Order: sequence, then C-alpha cells, then structure tokens
Amino acid sequence: MPSIFTKIINREIPGHIVAEDDRFIAFLDVMPLVEGHTLIVPKKEVDYIFDLDETTLAEMMIFAKKVAVGLKKVVSCKRIGVAVIGLEVPHTHVHLVPMNTMGDINFTKPKLKLDSDLMKGIAERVKAAIEA
Repeated sequence: MPSIFTKIINREIPGHIVAEDDRFIAFLDVMPLVEGHTLIVPKKEVDYIFDLDETTLAEMMIFAKKVAVGLKKVVSCKRIGVAVIGLEVPHTHVHLVPMNTMGDINFTKPKLKLDSDLMKGIAERVKAAIEA
C-alpha cells in the first residue's frame, strides 16, 4: 500500500509543495512543530533512510540544502534544524525545522494545527524564495 507521502507525490491527496524535481519533493508538514516545518522526501518509496543508495542519499541532502536556504529567507529563525526520525511514516523523509531555540525541534511537544490559507501562503513564499 502506498505511503501517505507517495499519495502526495502522485497528487492523490493535497500537499503544500515548496520544491520538486524528478527524484525528490519538499512539502510543508501538516502537523508542524513550528511554522515552515518542511519534509524532504525521495519519490522512490524506501522505508529506512540508510537503505537508500549513497548517490540518492547525497543528492537528497543537496536538495534539502536548497530548500533550507529558501526556507530561511522566508521564516524568521536562527537556523534550520535537520532531523531524521523515520518512525511516523514508512517512507524516508528528512525534517527541516526553523529554529530559534532547541525546543523548536522537540518532537515530543504538541504539534501545531495551522490554517490551510496560512500554509498555502508559507508554501508559496518558500517556493518563490527557492526559485529566486
């Protein structure tokens, strides 16, 4: 059965996509820790990040860097934190989390529920910053 991320990739369900190429996609997390929390996902469905071949893993991180640079231009923060948890969805993904404090990347804290229009606006601004 396809993962929820594959369903976003295939446009079977909506996602606030900020960047995409032939191998990877980046979209806002629907249950973010902070505004701008973004997921980097390979289009090929592989459960565990270290099961990716070395080239794909390296290229995914280069793609993540491009997204992080654009994200930092849009969301006021000191850093973009990077986390790989891998237990929530059985499809490799990297979290990019705008951070001002260490607590901003604490995955045990309650998640935000952001309005769809706010998410759409953030996604549009991040996408524009990446493409600029």
